[in-house]
Amino acid sequence: MSIQGLEGLTTERINYELQRGAKFVIYEYCISVLILTFRRPSRLFFIKADESRLRPGLAYILLSLACGWWGFPWGPIYTIGALYTNLTGGKDVTADVLASINTPSAEA
Repeated sequence: MSIQGLEGLTTERINYELQRGAKFVIYEYCISVLILTFRRPSRLFFIKADESRLRPGLAYILLSLACGWWGFPWGPIYTIGALYTNLTGGKDVTADVLASINTPSAEA
């Protein structure tokens, strides 16, 4: 799985950033086609403590505004939910990511 924002970072640097308050975040987007509405998560982002959590979500905000509200009846509802999630900095999934990394493999 590719995580946006980890390019070129060592494990030590990632741990340092996490101690400073970095987060693993996903955003949401909504796309509608008349009676079909899809609300999906973005790829995973690593946001350092001194970086804006809003900025990476801007593309998903614009996508949802342009394509999300068209569907009836869920388009407006899902679009508002996706916009709220993205405007509040995305969904923090740091605990889930760290738990999955630290969980021993069943094959080991």
